Amino acid sequence: MKRLIFLLIPAIFFVSCGGRNQDKAALLASLKKQRSDLDLKIKELESGKKDAAKVAPVSVLVIQPTHFNAYIEVHSQITGDENVLAAPKAPGTIKSILVQPGQKVSQGQVLALLDASVVDQQIEAMSPQLTLLKSVYEKQQSLWAQNIGTEVQLMSAKAQYEGIQKQIEAMKAQRDMYRVVSPINGIVDAVNLKVGEAAAPGLSGIRVVSYDKLKAEANLGENYLGKVKKGDPVSLILQDVNDTINTTLSYVAQAVDPASRAFMVQVRLINNKLIHPNMSCIMKIANYENTHALVVPVSVIQKTSGGSMLYIVDGNQAKSVLVTNGRNSNGQLEILSGLNAGDKVITAGYEAMEDGQPVNIQ
Repeated sequence: MKRLIFLLIPAIFFVSCGGRNQDKAALLASLKKQRSDLDLKIKELESGKKDAAKVAPVSVLVIQPTHFNAYIEVHSQITGDENVLAAPKAPGTIKSILVQPGQKVSQGQVLALLDASVVDQQIEAMSPQLTLLKSVYEKQQSLWAQNIGTEVQLMSAKAQYEGIQKQIEAMKAQRDMYRVVSPINGIVDAVNLKVGEAAAPGLSGIRVVSYDKLKAEANLGENYLGKVKKGDPVSLILQDVNDTINTTLSYVAQAVDPASRAFMVQVRLINNKLIHPNMSCIMKIANYENTHALVVPVSVIQKTSGGSMLYIVDGNQAKSVLVTNGRNSNGQLEILSGLNAGDKVITAGYEAMEDGQPVNIQ
């Protein structure tokens, strides 16, 4: 109050000395209003009056043990275990293509032919010589059987005949290099050759895929190494055909790729008409199971200096509880400690909550 009096004295002095041209009555009324407001505030503070705490409406989840699986979810691709490119073995010009995409082929079947006319001409040119040397050798054999002639003559005729045979066989093998042949039984997936085009070994060809040995492959970050193993349950979600395949992991690599810092996992698939090479899918690997887990939504967890915290209802008040987190999967979090079965975890209305604040369960 003394302070208020000291504040009023300069104001009254100002009115009397410097504000002679102002309306004294209006100024006096304003000052009285200020004094009234100050008196009310002082009285409120002196009496220790406080605003009553607001009751917060909340929603709760009653915690009960439940079956909990943790999944690793990653994008995967279907590939063929036998997915090969049948390419020419010698450079040349494409003469004809004998298959088309989608066609079923067998191992050894000719898929395309290159122009091998030069080799064919060489083989044809050697044919008369082969016939002649064969005839000479047969005559020498006949004479030798009659004790006519020498053994050297017979051996020379034989060597010349067998030599030309081997040359022709080599030329035929060279001609075979101008044929594109399927190395497996499968289906033609793509034809990357055109008639009249120049082809070279390894640059282009005809892709053949075996549908009998398909697999789904994915790469996992190195932080998952040791957390998945062969035989873990897997769900392959095929979004394009609206289907899901439940199976198990067939292979888990033990080494991390130094460039990508990832390792490969694989699921071998049985023959299925819905599955095609190069399809994409989602691979969900179930690598953890707890049949009596206490689980809460991830969204209710708040990070504090003391650790992970959430609110429960204790009586008619909110109570903060520090918890120990377990596995996280599909928006749900396993709680290892800090909660008990039957606890009411606040799932809505906790955003501006204070410890001990009255609550009303909606």
